[in-house]
Amino acid sequence: MTILLVEDDEVDIMNVKRAFKKNNISNPLVVAHNGLEALEVLRNDLPDAPKPKIVLLDLNMPKMGGIEFLKEIRKDANLSSLSVFVMTTSNEDSDKVEAFNLNVAGYILKPLSLDRFIAAVSTLNSYWTLCEFPH
Repeated sequence: MTILLVEDDEVDIMNVKRAFKKNNISNPLVVAHNGLEALEVLRNDLPDAPKPKIVLLDLNMPKMGGIEFLKEIRKDANLSSLSVFVMTTSNEDSDKVEAFNLNVAGYILKPLSLDRFIAAVSTLNSYWTLCEFPH
């Protein structure tokens, strides 16, 4: 199952890749640096292109932020059922409320330490490994 990481910060991208490696997560990881790039990946109709079923989404990004991206995929019949986990530094209640109103599967604050981040990714992996997704 392919996972789409929507993140503009290169350090956070490296941390996610490191956390995947430390947790022996072998799922293919596709990276988009903002919501517009993520939409391109998700709407790509090439037969060889992997179709992500899970999105790890930052909220604060240039061009198209996370909330705007969520609004766009939720009104797209082909993308509306994607499982989206917000991983952000934003601890604003308004962001949490808006994200959950757009049916996110979870809202995770990015931990400051790499060890806590690796543990958070491990928990996510346990969750999506247990879940059944339609084909």
